[in-house]
Amino acid sequence: MSNVSHIAVIGAGTMGSGIALTSALAGKKCTLIDVQAPQLENARSYHEKQLSKLVAKEKLTSEEASHAQSLLDYTTEMSDASSADWAIEAATENVEVKKKLFQLMRDAFGEDVVLATNTSSISISDLASAVEGAEQRVIGMHFFNPVPVMKLVEVIKGANTSEATTNATVELSEGLGKIPVPANDFAGFVSNRVLMPMINEAFHAWDDGVADPEAIDSIMKLGCAFPMGPLRLADYIGLDVCRDIMMVMYNGLNENPKYLPNQKLVDLVEAGKLGDKSGSGVYDYKKE
Repeated sequence: MSNVSHIAVIGAGTMGSGIALTSALAGKKCTLIDVQAPQLENARSYHEKQLSKLVAKEKLTSEEASHAQSLLDYTTEMSDASSADWAIEAATENVEVKKKLFQLMRDAFGEDVVLATNTSSISISDLASAVEGAEQRVIGMHFFNPVPVMKLVEVIKGANTSEATTNATVELSEGLGKIPVPANDFAGFVSNRVLMPMINEAFHAWDDGVADPEAIDSIMKLGCAFPMGPLRLADYIGLDVCRDIMMVMYNGLNENPKYLPNQKLVDLVEAGKLGDKSGSGVYDYKKE
């Protein structure tokens, strides 16, 4: 499991694209897989722009940027990445979607390949149950957005994850320039178990009329030294993602009502106002 040279990333959204770029910058060949060809083109464009920015900032030479781009492949077929020696699922935060992908991953890749997931809240043991016989190779690698910048990888073992898989995941994370930190397999893990209720409470404060969004975010930035206010952060993450994570925690933590998403958050999502990616959410970005 050590000396990983070729990583397959399944899902070419924000997180998958970031993981792929980070892999290439670390000298790893990376195949980015998505059933949506336009999503792959978006990822390719993102990679080209980010590499150009790094060259402009003199953090990379033109030759280094070209080499990183050459390490990136894009495909709609998982079989095209069958030679990969590590796989990371980075699809939507939906347990049934992820389980189906894990079954495809088990069949597509070698018997020694680690099957990692970038889930930010779903039980690793539950996902591993979809690949009977391969549970020891399933582990959580929760990267943070933007992946090329953020140093943390939350490493989550499932009930049957082997020590060899865990050790290899720590080693690979460090090889990608990240700092791996362990967390146990509870809904939301550590990061979202703490962060999402805070974001949800900011929606409650807005909904109750305590203050408007700008004031809530300003108070948390100025008073708590947050780099970004909780409502602005919710838009950045995606309001649909915030809602889905809250529901994962609600269902996974004994249906505790404190984890139910605030109705204003739900209403925005149902109206298609998802934050940055849709152009509006708590805030309107179309004017910017």
